[in-house]
Amino acid sequence: QVQLVESGGGLVQAGGSLRLSCAASGRTFVSAMAWFRQAPGKEREFVAAISRGGGATYYVDSAKGRFTISRDNAKNTMYLQMNSLKPEDTAVYYCAASFRPLNGPPREYEYNSWGQGTQVVVSS
Repeated sequence: QVQLVESGGGLVQAGGSLRLSCAASGRTFVSAMAWFRQAPGKEREFVAAISRGGGATYYVDSAKGRFTISRDNAKNTMYLQMNSLKPEDTAVYYCAASFRPLNGPPREYEYNSWGQGTQVVVSS
C-alpha cells in the first residue's frame, strides 16, 4: 500500500498562490498520480493528473493556465502549484495514486490510494 500525506493548504486572498505537496511512503513505485478536490456541498472532482515520468498531464478546464502539476520521483513527492486563485477554488484537496498508467482524464475508481486532504480557502 501507499501512504499519502498532503500539505501546503491554507487561507489566501483571491489572486494569490499556494503550492500543495503530496508525500508518498510505503510502496512508492506508483504510476499515475492526481489531485482531486471537494468543495462544501459538492461532489469530489478531478483537478489535475500526471504520468509517472511527468510527460503527460491533464487538467480540469477551470485549472488550465493557472495550476501546474509536477512530481519528483526521487523524493516521492507530487506538487500542485496554484496561481491566480479564485474563491471557487475553495475546497479540500486530495492527492491520489494509482498503479495504472495515466490513460486520459482520470476517474476516481482508478486510484486506490488517497491522502487525508488539505484545506484551501480563497477569500474574495
